[in-house]
Amino acid sequence: MNVKTIGIDLAKEVFQVHGIDEHGKRLFNKQLKRAKMLSFFANIPPCLIGMEACASAHFWAGKLMSMGHNVKLMAPQFVNPYVKTNKHDAADAEAICEAVTRPNMRFVPVKPPEQQAVLALHRSRQSFIKQRTAQANQTRGILAEFGIIVPRGIQQLHLPEILEDADNSLPSLFCVQLSLLQHHMVYLFDVIATLDKQIEQCYRQNALCQRISKIPGIVPITATALIATIGNASNFENGRQLAAWSGMVPRQHSSGGKHVLPGISKRGDIYLRTLLIHGARAVLQSVKRKQDAISGWASRLLARRNNNIASGALANKNARIVWALLAKDQEYYAPIMNV
Repeated sequence: MNVKTIGIDLAKEVFQVHGIDEHGKRLFNKQLKRAKMLSFFANIPPCLIGMEACASAHFWAGKLMSMGHNVKLMAPQFVNPYVKTNKHDAADAEAICEAVTRPNMRFVPVKPPEQQAVLALHRSRQSFIKQRTAQANQTRGILAEFGIIVPRGIQQLHLPEILEDADNSLPSLFCVQLSLLQHHMVYLFDVIATLDKQIEQCYRQNALCQRISKIPGIVPITATALIATIGNASNFENGRQLAAWSGMVPRQHSSGGKHVLPGISKRGDIYLRTLLIHGARAVLQSVKRKQDAISGWASRLLARRNNNIASGALANKNARIVWALLAKDQEYYAPIMNV
């Protein structure tokens, strides 16, 4: 069987595979159970395999690449236009097989297990932070029902002091519940602190993370997330592509030679965009006290634009600098301010 290209519609247990020959003629479109996936592809000569970049895609890509296959991952929104008629597994696998052969298709780099492990740290930390914020807000709301108003800020939630205060006249049943909430909050703080230490350790063991952390606004958490997500910066042609991929450029609605840029959209990597913008906001808070070139540029920008636009512009600049440092293997040197 002379298979040239295969499209795989990934799933948990039953996978749909669509194969064609060098002339584009369909050879098979069938289902495969999870246990038979590796044995099926082990008996097929090395070929081009396309998959959507979804859950378990990087795992299967690594397994198939170890067998000699050329595996390409694509964003699902780029595959949808190739689905014919109604949507089902067989049509999806055929669409993936066709999309992977397009010369202008944009592909997602395959992440090795080491990168996935670092990203898992970030995802877990983000999830626990959301849980901690939700728990603090719920506790603050419950206390308000008993006439206890806690100031804003998670550090202002001093539950032990509230439990020890004999003047608040809290029912004993509620005190037991409040004690459980306190232990849960302590647990969330401890888990987040442990994850922060692991991320810090990853940062210290990676020279690329330390290189890009010299950029103002790039802290160890941002640096490790960028390196783990980007992988090989050479996959991007220039810094603007990296900035666009991370969601730091405005969307376009242009026609007839008239360029319209409505503003920053929600496309791109939301987590990276959040880290870059928060880092830029931290830099903007101290630009008036500094005399370097970046601070001078940011001060002039703040004089004519609001803080949100300025932070987005600085985050965009930082993303492009990150690409330059990684793709060209350079060190960061702060630009000298012209006198």
